[in-house]
Formats: sequence, structure tokens, C-alpha cells
Amino acid sequence: MGQTITEKIFSEHIGKKVYAGEIVRSTIDMVIGNDITTPISIKAFEDSGATKLANPDGFSIVLDHFIPAKDIASANQARISRDFAVKHNLKHFFDEKDMGIEHALLPEKGLVIPGDVIIGADSHTCTHGALGAFSTGMGSTDLAFAMVTGGNWFKVPESIKVIFSGKPNEYTTGKDLILEIIRLLGVDGALYKTLEFTGDTIQYLTMDDRFSLCNMAIEAGAKSGIVAVDDITREFLKDKNLRDTPKEFYSDDDASYCQVLEIDVAALEPVIAYPFLPSNGHSITQAVKDNIKVDQVFIGSCTNGRLSDLKIASEILKDKKIAQHTRMIVTPGTQKILREATKLGYIDILVDAGAVVSNPTCGACLGGYMGILGDDEVCISTTNRNFVGRMGSRSSKVYLSNSAVAAASAISGYITNPASL
Repeated sequence: MGQTITEKIFSEHIGKKVYAGEIVRSTIDMVIGNDITTPISIKAFEDSGATKLANPDGFSIVLDHFIPAKDIASANQARISRDFAVKHNLKHFFDEKDMGIEHALLPEKGLVIPGDVIIGADSHTCTHGALGAFSTGMGSTDLAFAMVTGGNWFKVPESIKVIFSGKPNEYTTGKDLILEIIRLLGVDGALYKTLEFTGDTIQYLTMDDRFSLCNMAIEAGAKSGIVAVDDITREFLKDKNLRDTPKEFYSDDDASYCQVLEIDVAALEPVIAYPFLPSNGHSITQAVKDNIKVDQVFIGSCTNGRLSDLKIASEILKDKKIAQHTRMIVTPGTQKILREATKLGYIDILVDAGAVVSNPTCGACLGGYMGILGDDEVCISTTNRNFVGRMGSRSSKVYLSNSAVAAASAISGYITNPASL
């Protein structure tokens, strides 16, 4: 009986063939914590009586949500992680000295690689499936168990095979592909499943597209998202100081899937998710007809804060100005992305247009700081969630889009099709 990529990854880690539905105890290659979730894990770790990490080189802490600290509480929260990192001489600890949003930073550092089993106390840990790894979010106490034992329990998920066909249009990106999937499946249509992304469209998707695609698998309820390794993956990895040797897995032709979903990408316009669910998707054509005025434009986050996002935004905004009634916030995913964007002139273009550029942080995305929305304000955002009150006031509204749409909307002050500029 054939196996999916996900079944093969778990089989390799366990040492025998396993299939969807089985409960398994697997070793974990990388455990990821951040400044919000890790203090809870640290307390559970210490309460267990453990004195050292089972796999210290497979544990990383990234301070990315409220760093630099926005208030005393967040400063104290970060200090717990800092003290733990010093106590255990943690090799993979990242704070202001080497900043980045965790799901952008760790691939950049070569710490997540094909064939890995990865967990993180952040729901968007599924991002790393773009590299052909099984990667999923878990709770802080689940992280603590992995810190103590080096492994954890999993139910091997069933897989939904998503077949993309056709070449994307100029302004249709990985973000639009996943928003379309969520529109079709709903926010729980892939509950505890793996979304396995396949089809001839994959050859046209950059690694940035793939990260964006896998990042939002959780918004359809999925346990993980995954893309098989190809030459584009290998090209991304070749200049990285990889933590270990990649292991490439591919689904068998006779692998079993619980569902097959086919999407004609060539016919897909940019998708806009209206409030208050990522599944509330509409075409850009419809959004333009609806004449939606925006107070804030946000480009950034673990979904769309990569170099290609800043590139497309700068191309659209070059020699233009942001609408008078609109403000624009740009958050690069890592310091390296910021530096490269600066060298390439993207940052100057964005600032000249009227944007403000922040340090790498999750702050605006989760409504923590660096871009809070006031009462009744409207934001078009490249983030991954648009729930009630997600980015600030409970009466505010968030529309999700790709970076090209967001940049075009900043110019007009209304949700705009970049193809019309």
C-alpha cells in the first residue's frame, strides 16, 4: 500500500511503516518557542524536575511577538526566555541582536529542513511544510514534553491532495491560492488533515509563495501543509548552513487520500478575504465593485513579510504617494530581509511613498502593537487572520490580501486591483 509524504516522514522517524490514523511516538527534529509561549513551556519543564534539554540543538527560541518590549509585562516575559537561554547555553536563541519572525527566520538560518518533524507553540508553525517537512503547532505543555523527552505523540493525519493546474496570472500569488482553498473548504474543512500541495502550478511558485501557502493551512483547520522538494527548494537551501542533511520524500502514486481538490490557477484572480473569517473570500473584481475604503495598509507577518513582498510593493509604489486618508505599515520578516530590501532600494521607495517601516515583529498581526486599529477603522492586510478584533478594536475590520493588492490599495485608499494601475 502506497504512502503519502507525511506518512513516509513519520515512518522514517519511527523506524517502521505507519499510515494515517495511527497514534505514534515520534522523535522531533526542531522545537520552536517564542516570547509568548515559551515561558509556559519553561515553567512546565522546570516543574517536571528536568535539568537539561533532551535535544538542545533541536530547540530554538525566537523573541518576535513583543520585541523590543512594548511594556513592562512583555519585558518580564522575554526575560524568562533570556535567562533560560543563558542557563542552558542555548545555541539557537534569537532576540534583538538577530531579529526575525520565527517562521521567516528559521528557514533563513537553515534550522528547518526537508524530512524534519517540527513542532512549535504557534499555530503557523505549519509554514515550514514548504520545505518538505512535517511541521505543526502544538501547545506550550506539548513543547515542554518535547523539551524533556525529545519527542511527542501524534496521530498521523490523513491527507487532502490539492492539485493546482495552470500558470498564475501576474498578480496571483501563493497567498491567493491558499485563500481560495480556505474559501472552498471553510475554516474547519481540513480539520486535523495535511494539505498536500501538488500539480504543475508548483513549478511557478517561488519559495516565498510556498511559505505563504503552507502558513495558512491552519486557517482551513489543517494540521499541516506540505510541498514536495524540487529544484526550487534545493536552490533555496544551497547557500544555507543546514542543521542536518535533508531527506526528500515523495508520495507514492497509489497513496491514499481522504479528498482530492482541483483548482484552475490560470483562471484565479487575487482573492480578498472579507471580515471576519479567512474563508470569506471574494474576487478582487468584486472587492473593487464594493468600493471599500481603507484607513490602514499592512504588509508583513510570517505570511507575507518576505523580500518578494517588499519588492512587489516597491514596484507598485515607485514614484507614487499613499492616499492622504490612509497610512501604511511595512514589517520585514527578518533583519536580513530588511537589509537586502534596503540595498535594493525597496525601503527608500516605500518610505518616499509615505510608508513607515518597523522592526521584524508579529505585533501588528495579532493586535499587540505597531499598528493597532481604532474603532470602526478598516485595514487591508497581508496577515493570516481577520477575526473580530484581531488587529485592534472589536469594531474594526480586516481584509486579507496579497502584497500587490495591499500596495495598490495604499495609493487609492480603496481596495484596488494592481492590474488597473
